[in-house]
Amino acid sequence: MRWTAERMNQLERAVRDGLRVALSRRGSEFIVVARRITSVAQRDALVGRLPMTNEDQTFILDELDAFSILGA
Repeated sequence: MRWTAERMNQLERAVRDGLRVALSRRGSEFIVVARRITSVAQRDALVGRLPMTNEDQTFILDELDAFSILGA
C-alpha cells in the first residue's frame, strides 16, 4: 500500500480524534483505537489500542496491506 500525504493526514486525524481504525496485515485484520504515530527502526508506525485487551500494539505502516478509518 502506498502512503500518500492524504492517507497520512487521515491517519493523523484518527490519532488526534481517537478514532477506530481497521488495519489489514498479512491476511489478518485488526480494529484498534488510534493512539499515536511513531518511528520504529526509522520506519513510520501506528500505535493502536486493542479494545478487547486494552493493550497497545505497534503496526509498521509499510507492512500494512490496507487501512480504513471507522466512524469518521
